[in-house]
Amino acid sequence: MDRTGLTIAEAAAETGLTADTLRYYERGGLMLRPIPRAASGHRHYAESDLTWIRLITKLRSTGMPIRDVRRYTELCRAGDGNEAERLDLLRAHRQVVLARLAEVQDHLGAIDYKIGLYEDRLERPLRSTA
Repeated sequence: MDRTGLTIAEAAAETGLTADTLRYYERGGLMLRPIPRAASGHRHYAESDLTWIRLITKLRSTGMPIRDVRRYTELCRAGDGNEAERLDLLRAHRQVVLARLAEVQDHLGAIDYKIGLYEDRLERPLRSTA
């Protein structure tokens, strides 16, 4: 990245998101800071912006609602003094993620059980009915 930053297309490629998603993050108040623009109006993303985008992408990918991501962003933007609230928000989300993981583990157990049944059946020689 050069000293002026990445364009929206480059930032999209770096983060694996679309330019539309990056614009949505900006409009939705999900960015930690306003993204600076060149005189031409083109956005210039810094490495710190990409780091933030990756974090909120992880929060969204783990099911955190937009309103909670927005709240977390607002708290971070506000600076020091609200760390306990940030921690509470992240701990609550962690509990949701852990519950989902447990549910997926349970589903995986059912799949593994069925796989075991079919593997056993295929490994046993067929019995002759003669």
